[in-house]
Amino acid sequence: MRRVLVLVLTLSLASLAAASPGLPGPATADAAPVGERQASVHTVGGCQVFPADNPWNRRVDRRPVWRWSKEVVRRQAAGHDLHLDLGTTDASYGIPVTVVDADQSLLPLQFGTDGEDYRDESDRGPVPVPPEAAIEGGSAAEPDPGEGDRHVVTVRRGTCDLVELYAAERVRDASGAVVGWRAASAARWDLSSNRLRPAGWTSADAAGLPILPGLLSYDEAASGRITHALRFTLPTARSAYSWPARHCGPRGNTDRTLPAYGMRFRLPRSFPARRYSGVARTIVVAMKRYGLVYADQGSSMFVTGTSDPRWEDALDQLRARPLDGRSLQVVEPWRRVVTCG
Repeated sequence: MRRVLVLVLTLSLASLAAASPGLPGPATADAAPVGERQASVHTVGGCQVFPADNPWNRRVDRRPVWRWSKEVVRRQAAGHDLHLDLGTTDASYGIPVTVVDADQSLLPLQFGTDGEDYRDESDRGPVPVPPEAAIEGGSAAEPDPGEGDRHVVTVRRGTCDLVELYAAERVRDASGAVVGWRAASAARWDLSSNRLRPAGWTSADAAGLPILPGLLSYDEAASGRITHALRFTLPTARSAYSWPARHCGPRGNTDRTLPAYGMRFRLPRSFPARRYSGVARTIVVAMKRYGLVYADQGSSMFVTGTSDPRWEDALDQLRARPLDGRSLQVVEPWRRVVTCG
């Protein structure tokens, strides 16, 4: 993940933490237009993952196609097969989610890892992230990866707040006990609220978006119905963002054939989902109804989720019948795209 600092806002983080576990950003999601409302929202740890009218939970299958759609798709998506960036074991790809109880002890949070430090755009600690929380790229045998994005995603039951860290590592004392966390950036959300991060702020994702609502979960897919957009990556972003994203791509990338962070892609309604069965079909249908959110720079057409041994059949189907990115469309943004310097 590569980020560029675009805007630094001064805000009293101490008062933020005292007032609410979620960020009181100035913008909130407006009411969803008719046809875009979602009545049933998936849950994690007993917490609904944002309100039904949150952008992640809105259908986009009837929204207009953006005028630059063909050019954007041709530039980076076409010719690349959809890749489910998850695996069948905890040592495989995937972003793990840790669920803790409401009384989870808080640990201090430090900033600055791998030469990256976004404390000016981060929520401060302490955080309800347990010492044993899973780190992306880690495994039961090696829980502390030394490279990669190393995301940590934690949901707290009862309070239903979400904490996400980027480039995270455990802080240990002389005896080896975990006494805190260190990260390049940290973001906190109230899952019952549509509040956004302040304009210009990043998060554990470069776009300033939460990771959790866009992750593929096997249990949800196996239910036969995914009711939210999916998180995915493309190699290069424009220096712009599209609501509800809050952060721009690299400065100087002004070409309109590059996507802005937060842009919504989808498969057209005519795409033949019947080519697939079971969980694979559920994923394809979700990409038609709810689409994909451009959340970060990375490999082209990588869709993220949690590792689970039961993914094997879906992975096999998408290898046997690859889904080329040329099939995607870019959806007309809900609001004006914000361009950075």
